[in-house]
Amino acid sequence: MKGVIASAAVLFSRKVPAVETCSQRKISFPLYRGFNLLEKFSGQGPRRPFVEKDFEIMADWGFNFARLPMSYRHWADKNDWFAVREDVLEDIDQAIEWGRQYGIHINLNLHRIPGYCINNRQTEPVDLYEDTPENRQKALEGAVFHWKMFARRYKGIPSTQLSFDLINEPPHLPDETRHVEVVRALVEAIRQEDPERLIIADGKDVGRLPIWGIIDLGVVQSTRGYDPVSVSHYQASWMPPNAFQTRQVPTWPLKADDGTIWDKDYLKEKLVKPWKELENQGVPVHVGEWGCFNKTPHDTALRWMADWLQLWKEAGWGHALWNLRGDFGVLDSRRPDVQYEKYKGHLLDRKMLELIRNY
Repeated sequence: MKGVIASAAVLFSRKVPAVETCSQRKISFPLYRGFNLLEKFSGQGPRRPFVEKDFEIMADWGFNFARLPMSYRHWADKNDWFAVREDVLEDIDQAIEWGRQYGIHINLNLHRIPGYCINNRQTEPVDLYEDTPENRQKALEGAVFHWKMFARRYKGIPSTQLSFDLINEPPHLPDETRHVEVVRALVEAIRQEDPERLIIADGKDVGRLPIWGIIDLGVVQSTRGYDPVSVSHYQASWMPPNAFQTRQVPTWPLKADDGTIWDKDYLKEKLVKPWKELENQGVPVHVGEWGCFNKTPHDTALRWMADWLQLWKEAGWGHALWNLRGDFGVLDSRRPDVQYEKYKGHLLDRKMLELIRNY
């Protein structure tokens, strides 16, 4: 932490002030539909550039959105947040350029930001949300540094091509006070460098619920499509045991162990209605992540996905599947009960693809 502390002392000599009210800011957010691309997601292993073929494939299928969930540890060390690897940033530059070439909007997301990640959060040297006031401030200063860096680097690229998604899936907290404070600091930092950048904030409680304390900022808010977890993450070993409604082989609709019936109407009431209320306050809504792990029976997954997609179509919201290639995706998902189609060097789940394309 010596590098972090020393650099922070130089770069930040005051607390981050509140953001200027932007309630009159006009937000243009089209119906963006696409996928998450994971080359910078893990923060571990060798350098992995983004893949041009992914952009070509998405464009061929008619999609227009790529969310890039990224760990800062690809271009900086957890013990010195302020020493940045230029070569890794050039991979991100290339992805943005491919987005421009193929007509795909690029959404940069910090999946791991200094002081927080939904996965292995405890490996951060200090915690952005739940720590001493001094350590929370250190983490916030690190987070501000990285978003200011991106804002400076990409100033001039229009928001029709590029947006920023501040923090992936903030934690469950007793109230939204701390997250509002963090979002306001990051929004102000970005707008100091690039006042016109389109900004997205993931909802509170791991993206499930709107953040009411930032509706004046003029930012989009991002929800999720993973509920019920017993369908979307069946047999996913990384999920906490209390996340599941039942451990039985999932069906759709799903009957939880407590007797709750999860169906399309329940999803609408519990997980769409609160966001429509936010949207009625002038805040655009997007589904930044959704999808179904490959252990869920394919027919069940498709029925569940169809209900979510119908709800989002009725609401007028776009969405980004986690992921394009991999265990949740339409390519190379390794499902045992799918008859795959060979497609440009991949194995394609054609039924899932056509379902998503219909919405």
